Amino acid sequence: MIVSIIGVGLIGGSIALDLKKAGLAKQTFGVDRSEVNLQKAVELNIIDKGVSLDEACQISDLIILATPVSVASDILIEILDFIKTGTIILDVGSVKGAICKAIANHPKRKQFVACHPIAGTEFSGPEAAFTGLFQGKINIICNQEESDKEAVQKVKHLFEQMGSTNIFMDSSTHDKHITYVSHLSHITSFALSLTVQALEKDEKNIFNMAGSGFESTVRLAKSSADMWVPIFQANKEHMIAAIDAYINEMKRLKSFIENNENEKMQASIEQANNIRKIL
Repeated sequence: MIVSIIGVGLIGGSIALDLKKAGLAKQTFGVDRSEVNLQKAVELNIIDKGVSLDEACQISDLIILATPVSVASDILIEILDFIKTGTIILDVGSVKGAICKAIANHPKRKQFVACHPIAGTEFSGPEAAFTGLFQGKINIICNQEESDKEAVQKVKHLFEQMGSTNIFMDSSTHDKHITYVSHLSHITSFALSLTVQALEKDEKNIFNMAGSGFESTVRLAKSSADMWVPIFQANKEHMIAAIDAYINEMKRLKSFIENNENEKMQASIEQANNIRKIL
């Protein structure tokens, strides 16, 4: 296939590398608002060269939309307006409701497959891309009934070749559940980082005293603001409800400490330990 990657960062770049390794991409082109990123992606052999969005729409058999979710819907509409018949577009955003709604009535809707590969790191940009990111991971395909069956099968095969397992759900269910297992984790990590930096003014103490527990808990706080601010906004309704529930749980645990209710704290921690049965 001739493949174009719209947004040559961690996710888009890693897909490009995996498609090349699997022999699925004859040529790989990149589209990015940053000329620096395009040049770096060429230097790293992620893409063959940078092109315009118009050119990508005309030459590609497969287009990977890997931009921040705040601009993804508008770019997708533009792509659908200009692509040739038979070109498949998939996106990799972690919020699916808005983008599916935005193109629900587009005459070329069936050429789009809404995806969310559950993979990533706290790093961003072309330099962060690597082969094997999706190995052993889950890819969620949303609203498959709205896409062409052959397009869905090709996208399934693509992710299988990258080592992923495909599952299916509707976009609203996806957005609700991804809040709990991903988006809430990120915002709590940001909050922990901000809290520690506010309370601990001596950076040497953070570095010298931080153990593996703090390091693993705060790892997500290194994630890109350019990516996560749009995600929180796009998934605003679910985020607010989840944050409220988290705050209530923190207040409950705080009250156990304040009132020396050690038995209740013990029971709550043991209940929290049940996550071992799931993960």
